[in-house]
Amino acid sequence: MIFAGLTLLAVGAVDLVRQFVPRMRRGWVFAAGFVALLVLSAAVDALIFGMAAGAIAAVWHLSMPSAGGGRAGFWPVAGVGLVSVVSVMGFGARAEGGPWGRLWQLETPAGPASLDLVVLVVGVGIFLLESANVVVRAGLRSENAALGSTQDGSARDGVLRGGRLIGPLERILVVALALAGAYTLIAAVFAAKGIVRFPEISRDTAHGNRAEYFLVGSLLSWVLALASAFLVWWAYRTAL
Repeated sequence: MIFAGLTLLAVGAVDLVRQFVPRMRRGWVFAAGFVALLVLSAAVDALIFGMAAGAIAAVWHLSMPSAGGGRAGFWPVAGVGLVSVVSVMGFGARAEGGPWGRLWQLETPAGPASLDLVVLVVGVGIFLLESANVVVRAGLRSENAALGSTQDGSARDGVLRGGRLIGPLERILVVALALAGAYTLIAAVFAAKGIVRFPEISRDTAHGNRAEYFLVGSLLSWVLALASAFLVWWAYRTAL
């Protein structure tokens, strides 16, 4: 479980740096972030996992450009997902968590939460903020490429404005509702998004692809959120 948390945390941090830190300063920030990751992983007795998570984040940075998918396609996404699933389902929570783990005590309404579980939840949250946007944009660019080069440019990242902010908020909300078992409210969120976007979608272009663009982006975002909720739920169940 701790490997999944550190990996998602490292990958999510990489994309946040790429989004908000000027290019000239990223090298120093990446270096400082890697040192912080090693310190954190050492404190929870997972230094090897921290080094591996840093390596995975470096591969993600090279293969998944922030502006869209790279030549590797969706393989980096599949790789991060596989690492997370195997780490949670194959290993679960550890009995010992290093210096911090021995001092860690957190009671929640659902029972005690282990340090490994908290690291996973934080990693999932950081990943959903910007890395999920990178995945969605990669999917939309793949869809644009499939539509052909004759497109007039309407189905681009800027068509449905606000997605960069709405997406992370929506995914965090869906994860929270899913973990709370409020499935009816999740359906309401999905329906509300369609209703709010309907006027803009109805003013479709001559190519008739705006609705498809909206559906592809929304479904990718929802799948990421629900998969993240399932990962956290499974991690909690295995930690009991």
